Amino acid sequence: MSMSETPRGERVHIAFFGRRNAGKSSLLNAVTGQNLSVVSNVKGTTTDPVYKAMELLPIGPVVVIDTPGIDDVGELGELRVKKAKEVLKKTDIAIVVVENELGDFENKLLDDIKNRNLPYIIVYTKSDIYGDRVLGENEIAVSSVENKGINELKEMIGKFNVNKNEKTLISHMLDKGDIVVLVVPIDKSAPKGRLILPQQQVIRDCLDCGAVALVCKDTELRDIIDKFSDNIKLVVTDSQIFPFVDKVTPENILMTSFSVLFARYKGNIGQAVRGAKKLNEINDSSRILISEGCTHHRQCGDIGTEKLPNLVRKFTGSNPSFEFTSGTEFPENLSDYDLVIHCGGCMINEKEMANRLRVAEGQDIPMTNYGTAIAYMTGILERSLKPFNVLSGEVYL
Repeated sequence: MSMSETPRGERVHIAFFGRRNAGKSSLLNAVTGQNLSVVSNVKGTTTDPVYKAMELLPIGPVVVIDTPGIDDVGELGELRVKKAKEVLKKTDIAIVVVENELGDFENKLLDDIKNRNLPYIIVYTKSDIYGDRVLGENEIAVSSVENKGINELKEMIGKFNVNKNEKTLISHMLDKGDIVVLVVPIDKSAPKGRLILPQQQVIRDCLDCGAVALVCKDTELRDIIDKFSDNIKLVVTDSQIFPFVDKVTPENILMTSFSVLFARYKGNIGQAVRGAKKLNEINDSSRILISEGCTHHRQCGDIGTEKLPNLVRKFTGSNPSFEFTSGTEFPENLSDYDLVIHCGGCMINEKEMANRLRVAEGQDIPMTNYGTAIAYMTGILERSLKPFNVLSGEVYL
């Protein structure tokens, strides 16, 4: 991802659903003005969700998603239908694509959409074949072949008032001219030549409110504090080096982590704090799910699969079993687990993160995130939450 691009997790997600050969892919190609999805008369051509980032005025940055047919059959077909339904968890606006008439498949899908309180549009494709029809509210007839009704559909989509995350990462705690020190360790797991997304987003949020972001490695932190200690408003660190930064940063300077910031921004930090405290109850027979919202190549010293489990073992004095998921994988049934520890969620949108938190809470399974758990296990959770209380009046303990 270019640093000039809006991250996918911050874009409005517009998903196209419908039966096989209902015209989803043709419609999506017409809306985007690109041959994004393969179009064929063969049923089931779209086998996996296809994502495309674009600008759609007046909404702005969006992601459009083409999904497999909701009527697919067979063993593989069932897996494709499951993938299509999983997209609903991250959808902000649903486009229900219908060839001619609503049937059982569409009505069941609409019931699910309405239960999730999602805005939706019913699009009757192939109007060049079936002609004009009487349309109800939130309905439109189009023809991708004749490019008929496509602009009108875009206008309908644009009228939805989709309120994206109105919270800010850090700017709500800052004033113009405030100095924020961002501690970014550069180790073998750090991507060469770039900063990871949470670091990029915090820097941008500082700039948006006129604050000054000083970025340094952990090895330079002492020098930065010596030079600017009287003017530093806040220190934000990678959670992996929490203990070191806590020791180096004077008590009179507020301190938190990128992951704790994201716990508030995209999740439920109160739920994360309650989940972290459940670490006190972990024992040898416990099962812990560690889940990441993105997929990446695991390296030696990986935080999710190595560092975090080792820290849990050290903190609890026990040897629980760990399981791992990444990307779109997240179990609907969490009853086998005693605790879920999730990443900050920078690569998934707020809707999907909220769904994962809701699944855990609905099954009474405690869930926390990397930074909150690490802060708790290293004894500095209270300090990492203090900036919210002092600077914005938000109390989470």
